[in-house]
Amino acid sequence: MSDNRVRDIKHAQRESLLHREISNFFLQITLDDPQLQGLYVNRVKLSADRSMCTVFFYTEGGNADFEAKRKQLVLYKASLRNALSKVLRGPYTPDLRFKYDAQFDKQRKIEDLFETLKKEGKL
Repeated sequence: MSDNRVRDIKHAQRESLLHREISNFFLQITLDDPQLQGLYVNRVKLSADRSMCTVFFYTEGGNADFEAKRKQLVLYKASLRNALSKVLRGPYTPDLRFKYDAQFDKQRKIEDLFETLKKEGKL
């Protein structure tokens, strides 16, 4: 296997581990803090140098609802990093960045367009 392929596999494994652990930790947080209920970890993106981990969230209320909840979410950043440092192997824990995941909204709009076309008999 080429070095790039191995590196890509290791990177994907690390992202998967981060997604699983952050989701588990966030579930505990939402049980303790009702202000964050309705907010879901959708995906995780790790930077190429593994120094930054972007956690994408989704909420039914859209980006405006996420921005309102982000203030409360940022308060848990340090404890999330601390919990991750205990689980991750290696000397460094990536910094966390929280963003709204608009990808789901785009997918839903496309599906709605398909449904409209089906109803009109164009599909």
